[in-house]
Formats: sequence, C-alpha cells, structure tokens
Amino acid sequence: MALPLDKLGTRYETRTATIDVDRARAYAAATNDPNPAYLTGLLAPPVFAVVPTWDAMMVALHDVVPAADQVAMLHAEQDMHFQAPLVPGRPLVTFAEAYGLRSGRMGTRFTMRVVSSYDDGTPVIEQFATMLIRGVEAGDDAGPTPPSHAFPPEAKAAKLASVAGSVDPDQAVRYASASGDANPIHVDDDAARAVGLPGVILHGMCTMALCGRDVVDELAGGDPTRLRRLAVRFYRPVFPGNDLVTTMYDAGDGIIAFEASSAGKVVVRDGRAELRQPG
Repeated sequence: MALPLDKLGTRYETRTATIDVDRARAYAAATNDPNPAYLTGLLAPPVFAVVPTWDAMMVALHDVVPAADQVAMLHAEQDMHFQAPLVPGRPLVTFAEAYGLRSGRMGTRFTMRVVSSYDDGTPVIEQFATMLIRGVEAGDDAGPTPPSHAFPPEAKAAKLASVAGSVDPDQAVRYASASGDANPIHVDDDAARAVGLPGVILHGMCTMALCGRDVVDELAGGDPTRLRRLAVRFYRPVFPGNDLVTTMYDAGDGIIAFEASSAGKVVVRDGRAELRQPG
C-alpha cells in the first residue's frame, strides 16, 4: 500500500525541548569530539540538533508511515541548515512538516522538514530528514523536492583533505545512550541479524557527526559556528571496530563536497558542507 499523499503539507504541533548541557557533552563524547566549546558547555555539537528535535520529527513520521512499515525503514539522507549556534540551556521550539514522497525501485522515500527556533523567535536550524521505507509499493511522487546536495563530479579534481579515524567497538552503544536512539539493530547483534544484517551497525547520525567533526576540525579551524550546512546520503552501514575515512573536496563558493569510506567501501555519498567566513 502506498503512503498517504493527503498528509503532505501537514504541519504538526510544536514541541519544546531545552538544549541540555550534560546531554550535549555526552553526545560530544559519544562522537569522539573533544572540541573545547562542547566540553566547557559553551555550545552543543551541530549534529546534536537531532536530539532535542527528535520528538517533533516522530510526530510526523508516525502519522504518515504505519508502524508495520517502520520495521523496514532506513534513514536515507539528512540535510541540516544551521542559522544559529546550539546554545545549552536555551529552549528550542520545533515543528515538523510532512514534506515529500518519492518512489523508486527500493521503496518509497518520505522526507520530513523539521524547523526549530529559540523561544524568542530566533531561527536556529532547518532539517530535511529522508527515510526509505522498503517494500512499500511505488505511488505517485508528490510534494516539493528537498534541496540538492549532490556531489559535483568536477570537485574530485580539487581534493582538500582526508582524515582517517576509527569507530570504537562500543561506539554504537555509547551513541545510543547519548542520543536516546536505542533501535536494537545498533545495540543487539541478534536484533540486527533478524533484519538481515551481519551484526550491529553504527547509527547513521553518529556517522554524520563523525564526518561533521572532521570538516569542522580540518577546514573550519575547529569553530563549529562556521558550519552553515551539513548534508549526507547514507550509502552503506558502518560497523563498530572499523575505520572511517572522510575525504573532502573544494566545490567552489565556500562549498565542501565530501565522501566517507569504511573497510574500503564508500559509506557516505553526496556529502556537502557549507562554511561561513571566519570572524
């Protein structure tokens, strides 16, 4: 059965959550990011924005995607547009919108638009979260097309940096605790195998946070406030205990195209980061 087109355009009730300083620190630790701005509680890591906005996003997801179909759902893409830094202690007011549906041979992609501001109205972040619902029959494409973050082929000729790191054996367990995402495929081998995986896999958002850390450290002088946009397409799962290599390219106009690989295979495609000028 196809997903309901009539839900598109629905804007769901707002949710308010305070950016918790201890949880932001735990998130930084769970993503191996020792940036002093996070350790001191001055700022929360940019990708931490998914944590205080999760409940608002789930309202939209559960209204559009039946529970039975969520079992076969994968996080396909995440695109985060940062308008203001995440400041611990400040309340974040968020609403989600059922944005678009796109059909393909693997199933249906459902995109949610998630918009957050501080309680004084200051815009903070706009996110486009795309889920792939496998096995759901193809229906009509509907709703707006999310902003593109496709990798420009010509950028391959302008390599900027490559950062090699590792995924700790307990990384998924630590990330589950810090983020609140306790999907059993990330913490239980039997649960992962039950859905066809060889074992637990790292959360896609943890992989994204690791890539974002590399971009900020290598190309933004360690200043997370310079990060204006971070977007990825999750291509293959990352397994704890393996390496993770983030390779960055100059796509012009302050745009960084990047990919990530693990165990010799590409795991993140169509990575895009946009940086503000320093100062």
